[in-house]
Amino acid sequence: MAYLQPLPTTHHPELIDSFSVFERILGFVPNSMLTMQRCPEVVKGFTVLTEAVMSPYGSVDMGFKRLIAHFASKAAGCRYCEAHSLVAAKIHGISDEKVAAVWDYKTSSLYTEAERVALDFALASGAVPNAVDDTLMIKMKQHWSEQQIVEILAAVCLYGFLNRWNDSMATDLEGPPKALAEQVLKCHGWSGGKHI
Repeated sequence: MAYLQPLPTTHHPELIDSFSVFERILGFVPNSMLTMQRCPEVVKGFTVLTEAVMSPYGSVDMGFKRLIAHFASKAAGCRYCEAHSLVAAKIHGISDEKVAAVWDYKTSSLYTEAERVALDFALASGAVPNAVDDTLMIKMKQHWSEQQIVEILAAVCLYGFLNRWNDSMATDLEGPPKALAEQVLKCHGWSGGKHI
């Protein structure tokens, strides 16, 4: 059970625009934002950062950024964000087949070598202590431009905030991400943990 219960979306009417951003990303307003609204300015600031990091105008595919977020969340151990990022990846164009093969990425023909390197980078940069080294960065530079590396790391860092937020709050996992995680991730050892 969550340590702080989510507040209704109507609690702070000035947050309607922020909440609409997350409805577009996930199809619903996540409990994390509903808990966070106890400090409305944090929700507003986080929304601005989310729009910048997950921008459709970047040079890294929006759906792939969500897979990056998934791997960063896996490294951090946040079950809530692992589930959420997969829902967002599907909404933003990652196929059902590619989502289903997410943890077979090293061998699946659905993933390119560039994607494999970026997902390894997400695991390494999402880990504590950080595991990015010279060898991994050389591989990143072979497949991704400097702008793309910044976009990829920004997705990792955005979810770093959410990983700590949701694990510290034991945020309750909503139905759609829970169902997808049980379908795709359970066979790879995922459980909802404190989020269910």
